[in-house]
Amino acid sequence: MSAGAGGRIREHAATIVVSALSSLFAVTLILFTGILTASIDPALQESSGTFWLVLMMVALVFILIAFYVGAIVTANTFSTIIAGRTRTIALLRLVGATATRVRARVAAEGLAMGALGAGAGFGLAMALCAAVVAWGPRLGWLPEGRDYPLFHPLALVAVAAVALTTWAAAWSGSRRVGTVSPIAATGAAVELSPEAARRRPARTVWAVILLVLGAVLLALGIALGLVSPLGLFVAFFGGLFSFTGIAIGAHIVMPPLLGLSGRLLGKTPAGRLAAANSVRFPERSSRATIGLVIGVTLVTMFAVALASYETMALQAFANDPELEATLTETLAVTTAIFTGLVGFSAVIAAVGMVNTLSLGVLQRTRELGLLRALGFTGGQVRGMVVAESAQMTLTALGFGLLLGVFYGWAAAQSLMGSQAGLMAPSIPWPILAGVAVFGALLALVAAAAPARRAIRVSPVAALAVD
Repeated sequence: MSAGAGGRIREHAATIVVSALSSLFAVTLILFTGILTASIDPALQESSGTFWLVLMMVALVFILIAFYVGAIVTANTFSTIIAGRTRTIALLRLVGATATRVRARVAAEGLAMGALGAGAGFGLAMALCAAVVAWGPRLGWLPEGRDYPLFHPLALVAVAAVALTTWAAAWSGSRRVGTVSPIAATGAAVELSPEAARRRPARTVWAVILLVLGAVLLALGIALGLVSPLGLFVAFFGGLFSFTGIAIGAHIVMPPLLGLSGRLLGKTPAGRLAAANSVRFPERSSRATIGLVIGVTLVTMFAVALASYETMALQAFANDPELEATLTETLAVTTAIFTGLVGFSAVIAAVGMVNTLSLGVLQRTRELGLLRALGFTGGQVRGMVVAESAQMTLTALGFGLLLGVFYGWAAAQSLMGSQAGLMAPSIPWPILAGVAVFGALLALVAAAAPARRAIRVSPVAALAVD
């Protein structure tokens, strides 16, 4: 395989992994729904259709969440890839290729990589479900003597949806193609300057509109929740719109937060340079961070929502000890299941952060070589990469935890406000501590491979790179 082909595989590794994880998650949930339905007692088979429909609706919520996270991660990945292909794209524009044609080629790459990953995820899901059906009855997980299905047409729909979502995300992520001029053929990877990153009026306007609309709907949902549980539906759309606004406006929201966390990196040259990089290239830093913010927010939101719901429900039914015990036990199991399901989306987001950091190091060969030529040791360069990873992770954890607590409280309040009144959020500290530990481990894992690659950069060879 040529070096160019190898580079392309490295570029798209995260896209393949994300689409494979999304497909694995979706197909497994769909097939497991059929398996669980088949495990119902034969005497209750008349209600199996309703049981399947309820489970499928719940599964669909988590599938859509995974697709949403995967689409943002993939779009950010392709934005990073486009930045690294600036010179190639400029050369294509120089010989007459239109921006639409170049974007179509990039989107076609996304479709191909999405289909490849979705197919791999489908195969893994089929194998997993086959193993569960084969070993489940022997291990006591499933009743014996039942005919467990190992396929459902919706599984193919999920695979196609993953591929199409990846294609759409690749098209969205390649929107910068239109801004690449032929003169850029003389340069290498180009990231937007802070001024250019902020001067994106259409994107900024949409971000503000969604944020304001979402905030209004959240307030209405919480207020309506004081008289009716239907406030949850209003608050749901408020949370969806407002968080989408944050994701779209990450180029404005994230740099100040990254600058704030950068002050904690210390006064060493590596730490100060790492902190400066997030401000010098805000678009790149925002792409790497926002995906993890989404994952942390989702896990925290569900955990806080369920904990707050439990507190409010126990207060509302305080005169029924038997119901309290049943409710506590049921919610404990529900919290564990929901946290695990949402945690899968957090893993997808983490893959995006690791990949963006790795691609960033690949595209900064000249910068790293210049640092080595100016006297930075391999250890200092590695320290800078590790510090950048720590800064992004710390920012994502802090911001995601704050958003998750607020959204989780808003969900519980809009649902149970009519029963319990206005209450403070209940914080599930063990789960939040687990999220923090996961973030710390992620910072180390995300920096490991890029740091090794950074210290292998030869100053002479790096400075000769176009």
